[in-house]
Amino acid sequence: MAVPTAFLAPILLLCGLGPRLAATHGPTGVECVLFNEEYMTCKWGSRETLTANYSLYYWYETRLPMLECKHYLWDRGVSVGCHFNQSEIIQFQPFHVLLNASVNGQTLEIRSKRMELQDLVKPGAPVNLTIRNMSSNQLQLTWSSPYPKAQCLEHAVKYKSNKDTSWIEHGVKGDIFSFPSVDYEKYYTFYVRSKINSYCGSTQLWSEWSVPVVWGRNTTSKGLAEEQLQRFWIHTVLVPIASCLLLLVLVVLLVRMERVWVILMPRIPNPSKNFDELFITHNGNFQEWAGVPKDMLESFKPNYSESICHVSELPSKESHEPQWDGSNRPPGGPGAPAGPREHSPYQNNYVGV
Repeated sequence: MAVPTAFLAPILLLCGLGPRLAATHGPTGVECVLFNEEYMTCKWGSRETLTANYSLYYWYETRLPMLECKHYLWDRGVSVGCHFNQSEIIQFQPFHVLLNASVNGQTLEIRSKRMELQDLVKPGAPVNLTIRNMSSNQLQLTWSSPYPKAQCLEHAVKYKSNKDTSWIEHGVKGDIFSFPSVDYEKYYTFYVRSKINSYCGSTQLWSEWSVPVVWGRNTTSKGLAEEQLQRFWIHTVLVPIASCLLLLVLVVLLVRMERVWVILMPRIPNPSKNFDELFITHNGNFQEWAGVPKDMLESFKPNYSESICHVSELPSKESHEPQWDGSNRPPGGPGAPAGPREHSPYQNNYVGV
């Protein structure tokens, strides 16, 4: 039975276009990136764009033969790239790759263009970003790079404050960026990235942006919390401690000044205080206040008694008899009887004990 030509034509057409349709859904090229001169990856698609597993072969113009990739990159069972170790990388040598795959019994090959690996270097992101205050309104930003050839790098710095709406980016040749004017009421954020300069290669592959570094007054909740914590420590800890220390210093100074004043201006002693105990405690008893023993006090007391007698002494006769001469002799003559004797006013009385 003859098969109609109308049915055979589409089948033959599909069989002839099969490899071409597979090729249209295959890789369009190979993209290689040399990361920090440590390793390199060459990729040719993803799981969604590839319908077959491709093999990669590479060679250098000055080094033959062609070698196959040793470390494929896989995406859910489909090869999407190749990983090259540092020992497999040779810079400043023309580099070629070839992709091939077998689709429906036919071999598909894709050759890449000639590549210079020094133009495919992507350095690592800068690290150790540091900000220093150089003057009242000037800042200096410094950093370091993990790329082994720092002289082959150029950098870009981008920054903005918390009040800016867009980033400001500046190109920097070295690893120092000076920020001429800052506002202390703002909060600044800085990023840095690097790429190979024109002296060491021709590339537009920038590194990733660095970890940000910040400077200034933070108005976020974290900044407010830190500021409140600082105020708490100042008001509840530092101020009381400083006050106590100041009070202690003043007391020590007053004590020392009092000693100096006593040395320079000694006080006049008050003796009355020494006899307060005599009159208040001992009621004026000097012996008790002086501490005289009781047995000694008893020895001074008399232990005998005598009767009281009165003694009178009369003046002698000769001392009271008047002297008469011839002109004033009283009448009666010498033989005249003497009149009655009166009691002498000079009589002395003595009392004997």
